[in-house]
Amino acid sequence: MGIDAKLVKTLRDKTGAGMMDCKKALVETDGDIEKAVDHLRKTGVSKAEKKGARATKEGLVYSYIHAGGRLGVLVELNCETDFVANTDGFTELAHNIAMQIAATNPLGLDRDSIDDATIAREKDIFTEQAKSQGKPDNIIEKMVEGRINKFYSESCLIDQIYIKDPDKKVGDLITGAISTLGENISINRFIRFAIGEADPTSNGQA
Repeated sequence: MGIDAKLVKTLRDKTGAGMMDCKKALVETDGDIEKAVDHLRKTGVSKAEKKGARATKEGLVYSYIHAGGRLGVLVELNCETDFVANTDGFTELAHNIAMQIAATNPLGLDRDSIDDATIAREKDIFTEQAKSQGKPDNIIEKMVEGRINKFYSESCLIDQIYIKDPDKKVGDLITGAISTLGENISINRFIRFAIGEADPTSNGQA
């Protein structure tokens, strides 16, 4: 079947896979985007997942200052070699991640980085809200689970919707870059400063 170029681009933007790989995947799945994503996961993206086990000891610390100088971000983005660290693609990725942090002020990098006390507090609030609506216990449990997942998706950088493309998460952005640049890439830590805030928001392994 003939595959529309726009469909190929949509799949490429969604997965970060190469144009020819996207076209082949769409041909194999009769133009079904979701099935094509699954197909690429078994081929192209699986390569990115294998790269994810490799050490990232190179990279850069990227600084972003928002217009007006009242907001700034430092992010440490790591890769495997200094060659990739010095490419335009890697710098662009660091810039986009820094802009994401500036815009959304995430509480942490991923779910593991959100402390238990914060999650417990959110669960208590969501539970009381559901109880005040007179919901039965089994419904309350499902509602709280759903709201906690939403909390994670808004508060964890990797799980956030990418500000430049609502069809992607930040994690998808990283996966796409791994596929394109050919190395494992990871965000190690970040810190966000804003005028008037008592303490900067920071997160990372160090």
